[in-house]
Amino acid sequence: MVSARKQADAGHSVHKIGGTSMTQVQAVMDNILVGDRSESDLYNRIFVVSAYGGFTDLLLENKKTGEAGVYQLYAGSETDWAWGDALTRVADKMCALNEEIFQDQNDLKLANSFVQERVEGTRSCLMDLHRLCSFGHFKLEKHLLTVREMLSAIGEAHSAHNTMLLLRSQGVNAVFADLSGWREPEASTLDERINSVFDNIDVSSQLPIVTGYAQCSEGLMSIYGRGYSEVTFSRIACLTGAHEAIIHKEFHLSSADPRIVGEDAVRPIGRTSYDVADQLSNMGMEAIHPRAAKGLRQNGIPLRIANTFEPEHPGTVIDDDWNPDDSRVEIVTGIGAAFEIEVFNQDMVGVPGAEEEVLSVLKRYKVPTVTKNLNANTITHYVSAPLKQIRRCVEEIESRQPEASVKTRKVAIVSVIGANINQPGLFARAVSILDDAGVELVASHSPSRRVDLQFVVTESDFNKAIVALHRGLVEGKKNPSKETKSSDAESGSEDQVKLSAA
Repeated sequence: MVSARKQADAGHSVHKIGGTSMTQVQAVMDNILVGDRSESDLYNRIFVVSAYGGFTDLLLENKKTGEAGVYQLYAGSETDWAWGDALTRVADKMCALNEEIFQDQNDLKLANSFVQERVEGTRSCLMDLHRLCSFGHFKLEKHLLTVREMLSAIGEAHSAHNTMLLLRSQGVNAVFADLSGWREPEASTLDERINSVFDNIDVSSQLPIVTGYAQCSEGLMSIYGRGYSEVTFSRIACLTGAHEAIIHKEFHLSSADPRIVGEDAVRPIGRTSYDVADQLSNMGMEAIHPRAAKGLRQNGIPLRIANTFEPEHPGTVIDDDWNPDDSRVEIVTGIGAAFEIEVFNQDMVGVPGAEEEVLSVLKRYKVPTVTKNLNANTITHYVSAPLKQIRRCVEEIESRQPEASVKTRKVAIVSVIGANINQPGLFARAVSILDDAGVELVASHSPSRRVDLQFVVTESDFNKAIVALHRGLVEGKKNPSKETKSSDAESGSEDQVKLSAA
């Protein structure tokens, strides 16, 4: 396997740099963009960049806490001031970051002027829209998705423009490839937008720095949510005929979360399949957005997950040709906060499609099913969604099926994943490992495709289950709890003997 820094002799590669990595500006310059490269080695690469870490949260809403950003304040505000003040704070933070990044005063002025143009242009547009919607003929709700995309685009444009300036200051012929549709009079499809920008770029002598957001008639955010930059990245790779797609993250794609099992226990995967990438997405641990992976997979483009801070490490390659003869577990991961929705209804017995009504409710409230159980009179969905959505689903199911009994509780879901885990006795072994570790099983599944095993456990047992399965199936070590139980039992027997003797 070649290093992530070595490119093939023919063709070009397309790279994506995530927001957390982008914030480490010097590391990105040294490890990814420039480093010890010179002349032709700098080119035949395309970089799609996310906003610097935290800025999309400020522009939209905090992804983890839900705290309102500019968009949420604009959507719910009766006046201009709340969202306007928030937008000003974003501009101030962007300019403060520019101060840290640029040593050259001319580059700093260019960077700050760019921020002011985008922010004030957006502010003017949003104020005009607010005034327009003060008339009853126009409804703000119809334009909010466009507002959301316009605000989000500021973050990617800021980081891409800054990166272009930094590269030019080092003598690199970098190009700011703006897909955000800024001040363009007409919308284009995603493919048209990409083609129109790259028609004027020669990747053999220019280094394109591309905005992760692309304005298009399809509406990327409405389809892909905040995973749109990976879709942009994937589509560029497909349309330009890249030989490889590379995502630079601040960590390796590893066998488990090092925060749970320990830094010394995890190991980079090295190579795996797009099937595994899909299972990871189902568990909320996206190596890449599933829609983005689909495009790469269909076009035969391998995906490499590289570590920003270990540029010489080959990382992990994901492709469709990987079908190992040897069966092995590659990853143990899961969802620590999930919900069980159990619908018991005796009228289901023998009725074809009896679960469709439950599915329609989950679809309406956009609640994804991670896994499920079905028997004669009970359908149980294990889902990952906010409690508010779960409650709405339960209320509607109860109103539609008054004769049914609907129960819900918090659970956790743990998955054992590998490109080939078709080894006899693996499922039984995994169940035994969990039992030895004292993990209470709520449900378990061994799907026929043999790329994953799923275990529903109590929420409090999530970390314990991950550690036990990783130790037993990836590290190949025995669970110490069983030995402890045995020694405790022996110790207890000795104590009983001593007590009897006394």
